[in-house]
Amino acid sequence: MITRRSFIKTSAVLSAGLLAAPNLFAYDKKLIGLQLYTVRDAMAKDPVAALAKVAKIGYNSVEGATYTGSELFYGMNAKGFASALNQSGLVMPSAHYRLGQEQVNGASQMGTILNDWKKAVDDAAAVGLKYMVCAYLSQAERGDLDHYKKVADMLTVAGQTCKQAGIQLCYHNHDFEFIQDNGQYPYEILLNDTDADLVKMEMDLYWMNKAGQDPIAFFDKYPGRFPLFHMKDMDSTPEKKFTEVGNGVIDFKKILAQSKKAGMKYFFVEQDICPGDPFDSIAKSIGYIKKNLV
Repeated sequence: MITRRSFIKTSAVLSAGLLAAPNLFAYDKKLIGLQLYTVRDAMAKDPVAALAKVAKIGYNSVEGATYTGSELFYGMNAKGFASALNQSGLVMPSAHYRLGQEQVNGASQMGTILNDWKKAVDDAAAVGLKYMVCAYLSQAERGDLDHYKKVADMLTVAGQTCKQAGIQLCYHNHDFEFIQDNGQYPYEILLNDTDADLVKMEMDLYWMNKAGQDPIAFFDKYPGRFPLFHMKDMDSTPEKKFTEVGNGVIDFKKILAQSKKAGMKYFFVEQDICPGDPFDSIAKSIGYIKKNLV
């Protein structure tokens, strides 16, 4: 029998637990995303079938990766790809793009931040993107701190074009941004020298950890600058290989507990290299996420 006294006692315990528990769900826990680079071979072969398979495994959100150079989404124009997403019941809030400073075979790459960016933004808006992400800087696009300051200026200008279309520009890190130059990290230049409203960050948790960085320290210093996460785990071998989410050493629960401070809105599973069939790997990752993180 539940007495008034036991009810009050139980309610007090539950209330204390809720107050003590970290807020793991500042983001929309119903959306579990996949960076399509993980299944790139299948997407190149038959993107419609690959998207259907991704959805069947349980993902309902994806992040694109192929627009640069082709100015197409997996061989399709914006309207066609939007239809393919809709057919699979998927949304694509974000996609990756390149800076475009480096030439390929002596020619500039179109559909990049520096080349035909307005068309890229228009196509992104037509697909329904909320975020466009500078995915990677090649060796030729890095340079010293002064060069990173120029890159920061380029990103701010590109971010203004995005904002006019209702899209947020972000920058995706690897580990090279944490090679110190005169006691300073290039990543800090990209954070400090860009407009905080126009340029935000997609934090890749694998590369942050491989670089020996504490993600939470960046949330504390730059709150609200990290709307996107890459959920990518690192195994415990000396090589620090990519592995399925939950199969490695990264404490995702601890990091996600600070998602509100980070400003995180979406996350995407990514595994650059899989030990076997990438679809098996992404199934393992989403299984862990559903059981432990959402």
